Amino acid sequence: MELVTLKEMLAEAEKGQYAVGAFNANNMEIVQAIIEAAVEEKSPVILQASQGAIRYAGLDYIVALVRAGAAKTGLPVALHLDHGTDFAQVMRCIRGGFSSVMYDGSKYPLEENIENTRQVVQVAEAVGVSVEGELGKIGGTEDDISVEERDAFLTDPQEALRFVRETGVDALAVAIGTAHGPYKGEPRLDFDRLQEIRRLTGIPLVLHGASGVPDEAIRKAIGLGIRKINIDTELRQNFTAAVKDFIAKNPDNIDPRKILGPAREAMKEAVKKKMRLFGCAGKA
Repeated sequence: MELVTLKEMLAEAEKGQYAVGAFNANNMEIVQAIIEAAVEEKSPVILQASQGAIRYAGLDYIVALVRAGAAKTGLPVALHLDHGTDFAQVMRCIRGGFSSVMYDGSKYPLEENIENTRQVVQVAEAVGVSVEGELGKIGGTEDDISVEERDAFLTDPQEALRFVRETGVDALAVAIGTAHGPYKGEPRLDFDRLQEIRRLTGIPLVLHGASGVPDEAIRKAIGLGIRKINIDTELRQNFTAAVKDFIAKNPDNIDPRKILGPAREAMKEAVKKKMRLFGCAGKA
């Protein structure tokens, strides 16, 4: 099956009032875990690669792995660039076969973010690729993205309205109190801000840094217009915990397949749990 665009996928999520999980993929075992979870849960799914993952695995490998997995599923599968901060990198992903890209210009002043994002949209739209933009800075660290707590700021609803109107993005990542990486305490989401952004823009909204956010808060955010939810940290934690556990119990093992197999299973179960939480299970 051909990869689908984020725009198509989120349009269905909008109709069904659910969110689609977007899971970061870095190697073959992780791609397999995410794809197998989608098949078992009969769920649409977004596999996304960060700039760091592309450097690690290689652009061609990422595309080939995801396409190979998607071809066997018969499910809606999107391949998405996560936090593309470089215009050239975004263009390479579009040419390479990604069905969706995120241009993250949140570090720039509003005017520059709008202009850069608009340029990405113009190119992507011409070749049928969806674009996610970002407004406001989401705290924490993820690959090339690092925002100190004091520098993180929340998305302004009026700026969000202008951003969406002037760029034409298909989805908008908003900063409402989440952070990348592990949380030091329980995150507090600004639901009033989220509701106002949604009311003004009417666009599918994206929640980054959702690992560790309580289930109750996730459900409430979906009810207020979140249609794509990014999960990475929790998957890494499950994967590495399974690797450590296997090695501790089998210190003489030298077979990578036996080390990574249990990790793949642990990650698959974590992804399935998220799909059920987001409401996308059974929607494919």
